[in-house]
Amino acid sequence: MDSFAYGRAAGIEDVLAEAGGPNTAFLAGGTELLNWLRLGIAKPERVIDITQLEGLADIVRLPDGGLRIGALARLNDVALNDGVARDYPVLSQAILKSASAQLRNLATIGGNPFQKTRCGYFRAEEALPCNKRNPGSGCSALNGINDRHAIFGWSKACVATQPSDPAAALAALDAIFVAAHKDGERRIKAVDFHTLPGDTPHIENTLQHGELIVGIELPAPAPHSAYLKLRERESYEYAVVSAAVALDLEGERISRARIALGSVALKPWRLTEAERSLAGVSANDSAAIRKIIDGSFGEAKALTHNAYKITLAKNAAVRAVRLAAGASS
Repeated sequence: MDSFAYGRAAGIEDVLAEAGGPNTAFLAGGTELLNWLRLGIAKPERVIDITQLEGLADIVRLPDGGLRIGALARLNDVALNDGVARDYPVLSQAILKSASAQLRNLATIGGNPFQKTRCGYFRAEEALPCNKRNPGSGCSALNGINDRHAIFGWSKACVATQPSDPAAALAALDAIFVAAHKDGERRIKAVDFHTLPGDTPHIENTLQHGELIVGIELPAPAPHSAYLKLRERESYEYAVVSAAVALDLEGERISRARIALGSVALKPWRLTEAERSLAGVSANDSAAIRKIIDGSFGEAKALTHNAYKITLAKNAAVRAVRLAAGASS
């Protein structure tokens, strides 16, 4: 771990002024940052502690019935909040299935979507070809061990996946990330926050220089929603595949569906074709739901060792739709 200067921000104005500086990292929960420092993934010259900023951990009801969650709200506080658990069960469930209780007591909702891939080549302590860490060096996983890697949106430059559980739920909820800058605020759709690798896998999100996530806004309640996480063991483990689903129902029929898959791409992957086709379908018609889900995987492309993930992801999406349909406010 390289040395760095440490400071504590007195107010949001100080933070935004620092955000425009070179090679600066911000410490919120710190659960990921410490790993980055240890592995040499991040080498900031300055680390600014923002944990004491007032008002950025609040969870408040919006006039339209939605919620605004401050970026510094701890994951467990979000998951166990009555309004979140009742109105957005998909988010509460996703959080409670992420990490350990100890980590969730430190990690923040604003920091969690910045998680970096769990690709073993990216996180290796020795130097290996990885375009995310060393642009232009190649992708070791492309023809290497890639059984846990992407089935959507990958390129020859990178086949990694985004591991955040809450990010998938936020994508399914059509959440908005509120980014502050010294010149004003910008609103970023959760589905647009992460970027696919293309030729620049080292660029991981659409946050601009000098911006800081200060809050996440959720639209109208989505009580018919659910999160399904498939992993090799039920205890603390990252997903092989996950599915976040939010439904609007009219009686037993689906009037609107939102489906986001996790751990299948470098961003939560919305099944937009399936979402459109599910409108008007009975939530009890398992055969129709499965046919629609199966037909929405035209863009899926397996690597050498992960074809099983396509079947797994289809099954996860179908099960999550049924779980969401059975959820109740």
